[in-house]
Amino acid sequence: MSTTVGTVERRPRRKRAEVNVANLPHKEVVIDTPDQHCEHGHQLVRIGKQFKHHQLISIPAQHYVEDVYEATYKCMDCELLDGDSHFYHGNAPKSLIAHSLASPSIVTEIAYFKYELGVPLYRQKNYWQHQGIGISDQCMGNWLIKGAETLKPAYQLLHERLVAQSFLQGDETPYQVLPEPGKAATSKSYIWLARTIRQAEHQVVFYHYSPSRSGAVAEELYRNFTGVLQCDGYQGYNKVGDSITRGGCWAHVRRKFFDEANADPKHFKASQGLTLLTKMFNLEREWQSLTSEERLTLRQEKLKPLIDTFWTWCKSTQTYANSRLNKAITYAIGQQKALNQVLNFGELDFTNNASERNVKSYVIGRKNWLFSTNPKGAEANAIWMTLIQSAKANGINPRDYIEYLLKTMSQLPTFAKEAQLEACLPWNYKSDQKLATA
Repeated sequence: MSTTVGTVERRPRRKRAEVNVANLPHKEVVIDTPDQHCEHGHQLVRIGKQFKHHQLISIPAQHYVEDVYEATYKCMDCELLDGDSHFYHGNAPKSLIAHSLASPSIVTEIAYFKYELGVPLYRQKNYWQHQGIGISDQCMGNWLIKGAETLKPAYQLLHERLVAQSFLQGDETPYQVLPEPGKAATSKSYIWLARTIRQAEHQVVFYHYSPSRSGAVAEELYRNFTGVLQCDGYQGYNKVGDSITRGGCWAHVRRKFFDEANADPKHFKASQGLTLLTKMFNLEREWQSLTSEERLTLRQEKLKPLIDTFWTWCKSTQTYANSRLNKAITYAIGQQKALNQVLNFGELDFTNNASERNVKSYVIGRKNWLFSTNPKGAEANAIWMTLIQSAKANGINPRDYIEYLLKTMSQLPTFAKEAQLEACLPWNYKSDQKLATA
């Protein structure tokens, strides 16, 4: 709350508690007296310590080149017995990228800077230069592509686990790839997003690169999925087939009615439709922490009458053909069947906002790195973003997770067993676990 003094409103002082360091270790530092004698020359006896303050310490990153050798041994006794030399060597881990200085830790740092902090490679180049490492953005880009190839089996297994779900959310956003075979440099490519619903036990956030927004891409992305797909009204999703039930997004509907009410910013005028939508959203906000069964029961009791009234109003309201209100009503009625699915499934979220937030994460990155210079780079972006955002959705540290994946998966055989890959999925990761390559 604000504190008012006279007619001047002052904001409360910022508290140090707003800096959350609960998960950091503490290191005790005791400052001793410069002279352990009093002014009369007597020896002082320490009787305790007095607390003064806390301070947050940062230690700059350290970088060095690791020269890896394998120790070589020879059995002298066996040589005396049979006359042959018997040599034994240590078992050094395979390089992450052959004939390269790239290590899991440095590639992790580059990927984390780009995909989580939004720092493009051309700006990272200056940072690494200041750290004593001369590296081009082209080299970093190649490392990210090669690293993504190493992680691709986990990416593909995440997709298999994704389409095995009963409820999914989807969205897509434009992306530019320069150059792309058979397309003009200024043409649009797309990043498609599919993710689990908020109540899913295991969270997957999956990004898929495609040069097209056609329905064939949706058909490929959701192949083998037979549940409820919540998405907007884009016609491309019609290609997913009859085995999938389409769920709608009420946020898209509300947005159009809000734009109509805010046509004149000085005179906001909510229609009856927007008023009903606001009541629906208020109810859903109260039910967010409930189970799907509890939410379905409340939707039938309290939400259904509001939805029925909303549709009655939409179909009875007279509007001008090209007005904003007409467009809002037309869009809503066109999505009526999909929107009403919230009355059939308590698991289904009222909006598609979770997938839109994940798309926004990609869009923020896109504003910084702008485009990909080839399709392999665009696919690598999708793989890295999938693993990082899925880690975050499962409540684990994305940086630690991707470094673990690079260390682990680079040591797996070319045709890894499914159990080995399963151990690499986010919900099976433990921060203190050892490499699972056996």
